[in-house]
Amino acid sequence: MTRPRTTRLRRPLLAGTTIVAALAVTAGLVAAASEPAKAATKPRLSLIAATTSLTLTSWKEDPGVHLDLGTYLTAEGTPLELKVTRKSYKDPVTITQTVYEGGTAKAKKLPGGTVKDFSGLPGFVRITVTDKAGKKVLSRAEDFCPNNASGRVRPDAPATSKYPESCPTNPFTLGSVWGVEKGWAANTYGGSYSEPVQLGAGTYTAKVEVAKKYRDLFGIADKPATVKLTVEERSFEDEPMSRSAAAGEHAGHGAAHDAPAAHAGHGPGHAPTPAQAAAPVTSGAGPTYNVGHGPLTAAPPALPWALKKEQAVRSTRVGDASGQTDGSRRAPALRPLSKRPAGKPSVPDVPKPDLRSLPAYGIVVSDGEQDVPGKDYLAFSANVWNAGPAQLVVDGFRSPGKAKMDAYQYFYDAEGKQVGYTPTGTMEWDPRPGHMHWHFTDFASYRLLKADKKEAVRSGKEAFCLANTDAIDYTVKNANWHPYNTDLATACGEENSISVREVLDVGSGDTYSQDLPGQSFDITGVPNGTYYIQVLANPEKRLKETDLDNNSALRKIVLGGKPGKRTVTVPPHDLVNAG
Repeated sequence: MTRPRTTRLRRPLLAGTTIVAALAVTAGLVAAASEPAKAATKPRLSLIAATTSLTLTSWKEDPGVHLDLGTYLTAEGTPLELKVTRKSYKDPVTITQTVYEGGTAKAKKLPGGTVKDFSGLPGFVRITVTDKAGKKVLSRAEDFCPNNASGRVRPDAPATSKYPESCPTNPFTLGSVWGVEKGWAANTYGGSYSEPVQLGAGTYTAKVEVAKKYRDLFGIADKPATVKLTVEERSFEDEPMSRSAAAGEHAGHGAAHDAPAAHAGHGPGHAPTPAQAAAPVTSGAGPTYNVGHGPLTAAPPALPWALKKEQAVRSTRVGDASGQTDGSRRAPALRPLSKRPAGKPSVPDVPKPDLRSLPAYGIVVSDGEQDVPGKDYLAFSANVWNAGPAQLVVDGFRSPGKAKMDAYQYFYDAEGKQVGYTPTGTMEWDPRPGHMHWHFTDFASYRLLKADKKEAVRSGKEAFCLANTDAIDYTVKNANWHPYNTDLATACGEENSISVREVLDVGSGDTYSQDLPGQSFDITGVPNGTYYIQVLANPEKRLKETDLDNNSALRKIVLGGKPGKRTVTVPPHDLVNAG
């Protein structure tokens, strides 16, 4: 795991978070149920424009403009709430809308094929641009992720939006919740996940309209939004700001739409840069794109993590002089711990987390970023998530002068009161550049298995700092739609920390990319043939869970090629065709 160092933020104790999360999930339903029965059974949705005229800049050195035209979908009466799920990877993705009948919330199934994945509503709006002579110069469709709460449209609207801040992009997502809170607006533009368009300097008229199938489905009036555009060309050389600052202005148009990026090295960002997208990597699953941390595809809009995402992309990953990579130290056997915290450890009969592994993805053959001649490494991304119904809460306690922390798992009752804890291993400080945080040992392990399921190679990655990088299933009981520790700024601690709290929230998962020697599998001497990448959560069974039988996930691969030029073919995993 490698992430940029940032200032440690003080985190609130999470004793009552499970209950708060449960309330967050149902708050909209309760609020709507308390309204009079005469309230609208479905939300009143409208497309609005914040302005009637807009000036866009196209830089001579980096031409193109992003069509963020300030158009929004608003909801009144009740929220627009959609639940997107699949029963298994053998089943298609389905979508339901929460509607209200007599004040009671009910699920209305929407037509099959409405969505194809969890990234948003495909082709929700169409943007048509005409020049001053009335000639059409551009027509394009934009996908729409409702989870980008852009702001309230009236002062008496709810103070906050209860819906998540992005649409998930992990190929093995199981469930998501999308929504536009009543009295709120969500930008209809795809943000940084939408490609810029080439428009010369001049004046234009842009028309934005909701696609007919969605107007009919949600009862949206056929009232397109029209914006007068002025495109001006400028040069970095003519600006007092630096080129990088100017480029930042150009690229920052979608800051309010960027999905929370998983920590660099801890998990891949959600969208490739143009340079990265230009480097296709071919596998049996078809072309993908190497994003530095493993191939991923772009995602639709989300909110508002641009700075964290930029920090993650800029981070470095450096191995130590011995060649040891992140997390390669194995956790020691359980030993007598210090006398912290006070009181007698116990494992009460209360809800506990349920750790589950997702199949590996982003699978490529690489040189391990070390460019070692004749060496082949199998790199991949892996995610362990918490299906609940309780958070995984692990605290590390440091005795004065000690290099390691003693780790404890904590437990809470239905009211969120702390009712027990138990020793569960250690935490260790990683001082290397790009790391500089505390790792919890033996959270997960990764193995390359032969066709007969016997171990062939084991990854050295054994220690982790827990963070909620991916929304895997926000429809499970007690899912927290607003996890706090999503990156380095909110987890992992400092070198001088006396204690550290690491949390994996219900519904969220933690993605790590195994792309360095010691983390990735050295397949230089591994024969060609069929293998399985195993992602194993809680390998030593130190963490207390509701179920230990669902901790392993396998992903089939086929190795080929010759030493120094190995290949990997990645067959689809049921209906998920993501290498």
